Amino acid sequence: MRQAKRRGVLVAAALLVLIAAAVLGARVSTNGTSNLAKQIAAKNFEPEGQGNAYGGPGGESNDNLALQQQFAEARTAPIGIVDPGGYSNALTQLNGLSTIGGTWDDVTGHSGYDADDPSYRDYYSNSSGGSGLVTGRITGIAADSAGDMWAAGADGGVWRRNNGDTSWTPIDDNLLSLSSGFLAYYGGSLWYATGEANTGGTSYVGAGVYQLTSPTTNTSWTRVGGTELESSTIHKLRFGGGRVWAATLFGVWYHSSSTTSGPWTLAYAPNPANLTAPLHAFTIPGSWLNAQTFGTASSSLTNAPYKNIANDIAIDPHNSSHIIAALGWRSGDVYNGFYESFNAGFSWVKVNPTGSIPANDIGYVNFAMSSDGSKLYAINESPTLLNKLTGTVNSYLDGIYVSNNGSPAGPWSKIADSQKLANSGSALKQAVGGKGYGPGIQAWYNQFLLVDPNNANHIYAGLEEVYESKDGGSNWNTVGPYWNFYFPCWRPDALYPPDGGPNRCPQTTHPDQHSIAIGGSGGNQFVLVGNDGGVYKRPLNGSVNGNGNATDWTSLNDGSIDTLQFYAVGVGNINPATHTTPEGKVNETSLTDTNGTPSTAVGGLPVLAAGSGVLVSGGLQDNGGLLMRPRASKMVSNFGGDGGDVLVDPNDGCNILQEYVVLSMSVTQTCAHPNHYTRPNAFLDLSQTTTFKIKPPEINARFIAPFVANKSDINEWLAGGNSLWTWQGGFSIRSGSQWTKSYTLSSGSQVYTALAESGNKLIGAWCGPCNNSGFARGITIGTRPNSSTAWTFTNYSSSMLSGLGVPLRYIGGVAIDGDGNFYLGINGFSRRFTEGEGAGVGHIYESTDTGGSWSDISNNFPDIPVNSIQAQPDGSLLAGTDLAVLYRAPADTVWQRVGTNFPLTVAMDVEVGPDGNVYAATHGRGIWSIPNPSGP
Repeated sequence: MRQAKRRGVLVAAALLVLIAAAVLGARVSTNGTSNLAKQIAAKNFEPEGQGNAYGGPGGESNDNLALQQQFAEARTAPIGIVDPGGYSNALTQLNGLSTIGGTWDDVTGHSGYDADDPSYRDYYSNSSGGSGLVTGRITGIAADSAGDMWAAGADGGVWRRNNGDTSWTPIDDNLLSLSSGFLAYYGGSLWYATGEANTGGTSYVGAGVYQLTSPTTNTSWTRVGGTELESSTIHKLRFGGGRVWAATLFGVWYHSSSTTSGPWTLAYAPNPANLTAPLHAFTIPGSWLNAQTFGTASSSLTNAPYKNIANDIAIDPHNSSHIIAALGWRSGDVYNGFYESFNAGFSWVKVNPTGSIPANDIGYVNFAMSSDGSKLYAINESPTLLNKLTGTVNSYLDGIYVSNNGSPAGPWSKIADSQKLANSGSALKQAVGGKGYGPGIQAWYNQFLLVDPNNANHIYAGLEEVYESKDGGSNWNTVGPYWNFYFPCWRPDALYPPDGGPNRCPQTTHPDQHSIAIGGSGGNQFVLVGNDGGVYKRPLNGSVNGNGNATDWTSLNDGSIDTLQFYAVGVGNINPATHTTPEGKVNETSLTDTNGTPSTAVGGLPVLAAGSGVLVSGGLQDNGGLLMRPRASKMVSNFGGDGGDVLVDPNDGCNILQEYVVLSMSVTQTCAHPNHYTRPNAFLDLSQTTTFKIKPPEINARFIAPFVANKSDINEWLAGGNSLWTWQGGFSIRSGSQWTKSYTLSSGSQVYTALAESGNKLIGAWCGPCNNSGFARGITIGTRPNSSTAWTFTNYSSSMLSGLGVPLRYIGGVAIDGDGNFYLGINGFSRRFTEGEGAGVGHIYESTDTGGSWSDISNNFPDIPVNSIQAQPDGSLLAGTDLAVLYRAPADTVWQRVGTNFPLTVAMDVEVGPDGNVYAATHGRGIWSIPNPSGP
């Protein structure tokens, strides 16, 4: 979901018809329609708007492609696929550590996260878009005929909500993998395929398939088969003929669905030489595989992860031996296409599809087979469009097709393309939204397809939006539009769920669709969709308004399901001091109602008395910036779009520096909560905003680019792109021009990956090139005599750093302790959706001479990628890794695991709050806190 600045492009047409509109209890100043249009025009086409990670056309699709690439680089560069099985070994090492500290608390798991809270409609907000309560990406979803529901977070494991329940419950946060590829309810059991398979920015490999019998009560999963599918990703599970079929990163596999014992059988892989035989001791069915040559674990197989991708499987309901598979890499390969077996996977042929589907342009595909076998539907992404290097591409969707005889050979008929979907009530209609972001622009990442088991002509399709057809694709409705900003029914004071006002837009879903399921029975059947904002539900045959948008979506993201995907966390105390109205603050400690109860009269902001807790902020994948306020009934989104890194004033938690992406930073001193008495039009009028864009004039930066404050001075900042940027005025900054360029790396391809500053020392880790080909990394050290003098910089090139004993790996975190010693946290072994090198390589390094030499202090540190490292004043160290938070006590050499109850998921950022607690931002299970092992 994009930030509010891009939203302006979409809302302009809708707002031209609003001569007067209420804004949060006030009125929009309207001196005629033209004046309102000028207000909205200020939001249009800002520098980062409608852009990729570095500016220009392409929107979120290019942003996600950049993110996908960069997360891969962190865990695989310089070599792509080495050390099969490293994940299990790392977990064994982790489980062998002693534990220190108490029990972790799920900070963000106690209340809902409201993307539409009306009190946080500052200028750069997405509030009123219509998503309502949200959580993180849901990549698997299932339901039964009784109305019981299950949902799987991208890296948050499986959650249960039985019929009649009002909340969700996680099912085993310590399962071997919480990365979710697919979820299915079949034969009275719940089937969980681990390993998110959409090849998006932060997908992680899994540990195979698990089965849960009695899934409404049971919490004990059983692994299906052995380790054959470990370290893979799984797109789909399909059932038929007594088998469960799996479409995986390593081709098509099957297993008996009546037992969990015995290995999986490899049914088909188009390029078996790219499968590493030592890792996959698979059963061979006895046909084509007997004559194939299999690869070995070798660094030369850098493209191996892209050579055997199975995206979906369909099984003929009349002949369970007739199996259809869609194979292919989203960017195209010679093996891409449809495959067919008539003998239950013993032999396969590549199909030459006929009709309107382009046989030479098959990419990422999802199937939907009608229950009577009469129709086979397919949604196809176009590698040709994805690889287009010039011009603006409005969509990567080739089309949605139907084979009216159920055969993959066709003939296929096209029943939808991007333009047809745009004209179905879409919020991405090109005539209004401008070029570069039409339906299907993320077809390589967002896809689902489902056919009603009771009606072969009733179809649901998911891209960025949710589409429905009840006549076999002749006509479509956008039942879940991207957002409501596009439409005449939108009002800037909109509430979600709608407050009953006349002609108001109904609630929609969050954008970017990933999963779908049907549950219930008879007239109570419903459809569930999972997307980047969580789980949404509506009747299977629901109602729509005149624009074709559904009027009956319900968000099920009530706060009890916490799959939020954070990049960073920041924590600040509550400042009870009186602030002047230009910044929208008041002395909130003095506000009480007639009964002496704390009041919420100030624009809905609860009273934040000193000592009542801390303010917690975080940057989220596709869910903006989150703010958690003590004693509040819900969390709020005070920044729109994608969140990134975050910096919070520990003395005043409403002073926040929040990244969009690539150093596109915004600063607020009001928690991005404008005073609605003094700034009633802040949502539409840039002159009234309390949030300010302060991006430095950087030429290149990582998608999630680093910035920090000096440990000795919260007002001294350091930000890193291709250059190091400094600022010494704290949260008073109002323009990107106020940054000072202090140092620039020698090549424009080199960018900083991690920063730390303490007193008169600083360190920046960089990479460039950052991908497998030619990977290089280094560090920049800065020193100065005192804070009033200029920095002196020493840069250590990649070869120099290797000569000092630091491994050629991506540096995920850096730190400086109170004695001026430097620390490096090294990433590597597990790529998001493939396996990479790193096993046996140290992960924590220390320098006691300002970077002149380095020592490996990993000792018993498990072989896990490091994302964040903190040096505490007492000399202890904290490290956030892909599986846990680790701790080394002062003057000790042994690492310990921090606390119990922490989910087995990715800790992207670890920070120490002013309350003395340790906070860990996970990428799939929210923010967690625990008392500091070092004490207050």
